[in-house]
Amino acid sequence: MSGISNTFVVVLGVSVVFTGLICIVLLCKIVSAICMLSEGKDKDTFVSAAPTQITTAAQPIKNRQEIIAAVSAAIAEELGADISAIRILSFKKI
Repeated sequence: MSGISNTFVVVLGVSVVFTGLICIVLLCKIVSAICMLSEGKDKDTFVSAAPTQITTAAQPIKNRQEIIAAVSAAIAEELGADISAIRILSFKKI
């Protein structure tokens, strides 16, 4: 019989796993803090990009009826319902 007990192996394995998990949590927190700091610096670029997105959303949807028909067919297929049972009340370009 060897000199290493089963209990020692179990305790060593559990401690290694939890030490690894703690290291992963700490690494995630460090990366999150770095992202938060860099996000504050890039706010000016996001503010200047926002008005261009608003102006493009105001344009009319081309082939509106075809898109609504395709979306209705996809929803009916996913739900397993008849396409005549689906009523789309609103459809906006995002």
